[in-house]
Amino acid sequence: MKNQHTRRSMLKNMAGGAAVLTSAMLLPEPLRAAGLKDLKLKGRIKHSVCKWCYKDMPLEELCKAAKGMGLSSIELLGPDEWPMLKKYGLTCAMAWGAEKSLTEGFNNPKYHDELVASYEAMIPKVAAAGLDNLICFSGNRNGMSDEEGLENCAKGLKRLMSTAEKHKVTLSMELLNSKVNHKDYMCDHTKWGVDLAKMIGSDRFKLLYDIYHMQIMEGDVIRTIQEYHPYISHYHTAGVPGRHEIDNTQELYYPAIMRAIVDTGFKGFVGQEFVPASGDPLASLRESIVICDV
Repeated sequence: MKNQHTRRSMLKNMAGGAAVLTSAMLLPEPLRAAGLKDLKLKGRIKHSVCKWCYKDMPLEELCKAAKGMGLSSIELLGPDEWPMLKKYGLTCAMAWGAEKSLTEGFNNPKYHDELVASYEAMIPKVAAAGLDNLICFSGNRNGMSDEEGLENCAKGLKRLMSTAEKHKVTLSMELLNSKVNHKDYMCDHTKWGVDLAKMIGSDRFKLLYDIYHMQIMEGDVIRTIQEYHPYISHYHTAGVPGRHEIDNTQELYYPAIMRAIVDTGFKGFVGQEFVPASGDPLASLRESIVICDV
C-alpha cells in the first residue's frame, strides 16, 4: 500500500508539473514574452538566429532584439550585412553569398568553375571578418544517381580545400529535405553527406545538420547526432510539421536534442530557423532560446 501511495503521489506531482509547463507554453504571446524578458542563459549552447525568418524586420531591429536575448549571432547573411552585426557585438555563425543556388550546386560539373571562382573570392572575406563557416549546397539530382553526385561534389569541393584550410574557413553543406520543401535536392540524408565528407577528407568540409529537415527525411535525430557529430559544424531548428515554433505544438522534443548535442562536446552554434506563426515573432524567438538553453 505504501508503494502504491508513493507512486500515486509521484504521478500526481508529475501531472501537476506538466500542467504548469503546458499552461506557461500556452499563455498569450505578450504575457509569455513578459515572463521571458530577463534571460539568464547557461552558456552550454551558443545561440543564433536566421535573418530570413524575420524578413519583414529591419536587420538593425533584429540585432537589438537578439542582443537583448543573449544571442551572439544572426546568420545566413553576406558581406554587406556583417558590419551591422559587428556594431552590436554579434557574429554571423553561418555566412553565405558564394553559392549559386540551392538547386545548382557542386553535384553538377558544369557549375564547378563558376562556384570555385565565387568561393575562392568569398573565403578570404569570411576569414577577414573573423567568421569561420560558409554555407554550400549539393544542388538537385535532375536524374543523377547518388553515387555520381558524390563523385561530382567531391571533385568540385576538393578544388577549394587548400583555400579553406589556409583561411580556416569551413564549407558547410546543408542537409535539406526533398520530401516537402526542396524537391529533388541531393544532400537529403545524413549518411550521404558523411560519405561526401569522407571522400573530401578535410576538416574544412562539414555538414549543416538541419533538425527539421532530417526529422522529415529520416527521423532518429538523437542517435544520428551521436553517431555523426564529428562531421557536423552547425545545427538548425524548426518545428515539425510546418517549420514553425519549436514549442509543444510540434512533434520534436528539443531539450533532449540539445542535451544530446551538448553531450557530444559540440562548441559551435545552434541557429533558430523556424518561421514564426504567432502574432509576436520575437516572443517566439525568446521562447525558443529558453527551450534550447539546456
